[in-house]
Amino acid sequence: MASVCVDDDYFDVGPDGRLTMVPGSLGLRERLYFKETGTHEFNRGDYPWLARVFLQVQAAGGGAAGAKARAAEFMSAPGGAGGGYAERLVDASALGGTETIVVGKGGVAGTATVDGGNGGNSSFGGVCTANGGAGGKAVMESGSTLIAYSGTAGPLAGIGDIAQGGGAGGGCFRLTGNQGHAGPGGESRLGHGGFQRASTGEGGAGRGYGGGASGAVARDGDSVSGTAGQDGVVIVWLFG
Repeated sequence: MASVCVDDDYFDVGPDGRLTMVPGSLGLRERLYFKETGTHEFNRGDYPWLARVFLQVQAAGGGAAGAKARAAEFMSAPGGAGGGYAERLVDASALGGTETIVVGKGGVAGTATVDGGNGGNSSFGGVCTANGGAGGKAVMESGSTLIAYSGTAGPLAGIGDIAQGGGAGGGCFRLTGNQGHAGPGGESRLGHGGFQRASTGEGGAGRGYGGGASGAVARDGDSVSGTAGQDGVVIVWLFG
């Protein structure tokens, strides 16, 4: 009778004589991207071979305020903060049958003289969470004298094997009634903040996922809306 040898790191012979794979020995099988903002579900039963998951959770960035200047005057706004990030490796046995996934939406753009909105939190159940970045405030009034304002503090860390807050939004300043700078948007782990500007216009939008928006600039009677923050994302790596 013929016989074979099997590597018991990868294969197992059950009591009924059937050859099966050892759970967790196959490595990465699939990757899921949740990019649409809102609530989603992860059903463990859809992946009967699942041994563990690696989670990457990126929260959304904050929006930025607009600006409105009187004639011969200048006004600018600070940037919104970047969204926080967390990652975690979790055994499948530690997951519920259904886990809720939340993808945070970028903070809304403020209209002229109105604050930018806060970025939404992102999470995978309660095991991996990240906090959204705060929106930039409309702190500067129209004027022509030298003045400067602090930026927007980044969010605190959430929950994960690695968890960190997002980058702070930059501060804004005015030099004269015609010169100054808006604040840049805060950085995120999976994205970048919007570029700061010195000329009239809305601030730069972030890039990637979770970046904060830059503040707006208005000069000599201009009125400008702000910029929205970047949405978050949740990435699930499935190992069998």
